[in-house]
Amino acid sequence: MRSVFSPSINVRNMPESSALAPNVTPIEFELYDIRPGHNPKFGPRMNQSMQSVYRQAVVWEDRENRNSPPDGSSKFPTDPTLCLLNSLTFLLMNRLSASLFLTAWLATGLVAAQAPRNGNTQPNPSPRPNVVIFLSDDQGWGDLSLNGNRTLRTPHIDQIGRQGAQFSRFYVQPVCSPTRAELLTGRYHPRGGVHDTSEGGERLNLDETTLAEVFRQAGYTTGAFGKWHNGMQYPYHPNGRGFDEFYGFCSGHWGDYFSPPLEHNGNLVQGQGFTADDFTDKALSFLEKHRNNPFLLFLPFNTPHSPMQVPDAYWNRWKKRPLTQRATQPEREDSTFTRAALAMCENIDDNVGRVMERLHALGLEDNTIVLYFCDNGPNAHRWNGGMKGIKGSTDEGGVRSPLLIQFPKRIQPGTRVEILAGAIDLLPTLTDLAGIPARFPKPLDGISLEPWLTQPQKAPVDRLLFAHWGGRVSVRTPTHRLDHAGNLFDLTTDPAQTTNVSDEQPALTARLKRAVSDWKAAVLPGITTDARPFPVGHPSALFTQLPARDAHGRGGIQRSNRYPNSTFFTNWKRPDDTIEWDVEVLEAGDFEVEIHYTCPAADVGATVRLAHNGQQVTGRVSETHDPPLRGAEHDRVRRIESYVKDFKPLILGRIHLNQGRGLLTLSALKIPGAQVMDFRMLVLKRIR
Repeated sequence: MRSVFSPSINVRNMPESSALAPNVTPIEFELYDIRPGHNPKFGPRMNQSMQSVYRQAVVWEDRENRNSPPDGSSKFPTDPTLCLLNSLTFLLMNRLSASLFLTAWLATGLVAAQAPRNGNTQPNPSPRPNVVIFLSDDQGWGDLSLNGNRTLRTPHIDQIGRQGAQFSRFYVQPVCSPTRAELLTGRYHPRGGVHDTSEGGERLNLDETTLAEVFRQAGYTTGAFGKWHNGMQYPYHPNGRGFDEFYGFCSGHWGDYFSPPLEHNGNLVQGQGFTADDFTDKALSFLEKHRNNPFLLFLPFNTPHSPMQVPDAYWNRWKKRPLTQRATQPEREDSTFTRAALAMCENIDDNVGRVMERLHALGLEDNTIVLYFCDNGPNAHRWNGGMKGIKGSTDEGGVRSPLLIQFPKRIQPGTRVEILAGAIDLLPTLTDLAGIPARFPKPLDGISLEPWLTQPQKAPVDRLLFAHWGGRVSVRTPTHRLDHAGNLFDLTTDPAQTTNVSDEQPALTARLKRAVSDWKAAVLPGITTDARPFPVGHPSALFTQLPARDAHGRGGIQRSNRYPNSTFFTNWKRPDDTIEWDVEVLEAGDFEVEIHYTCPAADVGATVRLAHNGQQVTGRVSETHDPPLRGAEHDRVRRIESYVKDFKPLILGRIHLNQGRGLLTLSALKIPGAQVMDFRMLVLKRIR
């Protein structure tokens, strides 16, 4: 095989004729641009002059003799350098610019590989890059030493930005599930039905195409390890949204971070140690298992979201550490909460370091895109670069996040990206960097940031980014923010948003108000009207989990806390008390019913019924199980969320469920004691 080698272009299947050597049959060539993020075949990024150069850079062969031209002159060499010289000779004979050819060769690269005569050889592109996405939960822009926080140390996260690119202005949404939806889809979260963080409002519509689905269709193995928060019941479950493997929890937050109950691909399992460490352990196993094939690894940590729990080794370093930088409103800062949050951030950094070290040890670092960002602003008032707003706010501090991207093959160390960017941009950016020619059924709101990552000198575009939560909408330009009340702030000089400049800039104010009005009209209609049932019995899922979070307690039944995530139902005392889920059975079948409960000895004996559209099963609470509340023993700060218990599974029996929608209702037929039980979750296991 005669070849000219370079890392960029594979040339095969050239046209048959040539005016240069009419008696010589050209080897078949086709031109491929296999650089990551480029069109596999010549497209708009390859101008006609370059194509002309490439077409002349071929190796010719004799019709009868592979090694000699037809005139009997010297043989063509197989050495790449000599191939280049011969190609250059042909170019000079054809009066093409040798300098143009050399420039093209050096800048873009050529690979001319002879195809076999049967024409079955496929292009031989460089291996597609792996992708690792780190996402923290409730960590603010200011919770990194890279961004000027002198109180904590985050060297491993910082190094991603130093070895790759750091974005100056990157924005997410004010709370968890909307940002995650925008990462997954490249579209503003209301378009995908995400309007809340619990009780089903966190679910991403099933007609949305996700990041994991795109990469899996491109041949990647996909895994997610941590907090999901875009739907629990299959097909909202991560295994139904493109992830081959999932380990973690699907709720918005968890009640205990030390060896809690979790799930692995739908199966309930017991966690092993501190959650962030545990998720990282599973991610490292995923890396080891799939290191020889392209993979997408999503590591959404559940910290520093409350409850404020962190291993002793970190807390002991932090519990008395002086805070030299304070919140924009220092009177609202809880110093103990801040110390706990920053201790949790240092734990995240250590776990990021573990992943980066493993990528390096496996020889994968150079061919892996690594991305780090946060899902919203900080979860309490603490230092955040002087910006106004925290989690839940559409002001600058509530939605600004770090974005660090490392990809040694294409992104130069120390790159600073000035374009205004957001979570909606990550899907198209990653597909471009990975060289995946993705086509999306629905139009994206985001743009690919690949041109600015690989060409930092490229001028930023003038664009708008919208933040939305709870009916409040703000809009960001490269320099200003119009807040939800219509006040305009120049953030280049006023990150704390103290001076309304709308009177000084009436034209800009009017333009942004129109933009907000148009965005609301296009994106928000119907967002708070959620008629979606919870799916049960999908044929691809063995288990369906129905937690108290997704149910309504009727009568005297009460939640253990006003924040539904990770709650349980209590005060179940009367026959007319019920627990109801609005469900749709996707495929009829028989299911084993499992209830997770606690019950003191004095109240054992209640008869419980589960019913749906005329089908029912009854069972008796026959065993006592009365553990104490827990979680407080690990809290560094008194929590606002529910405490938890170690709930016990009870097999109620089997029920046949017919396909269709209806209320799935849990009630008590007999209550011999003072209460029925405390209820945490219902699990349906398909039998047939």
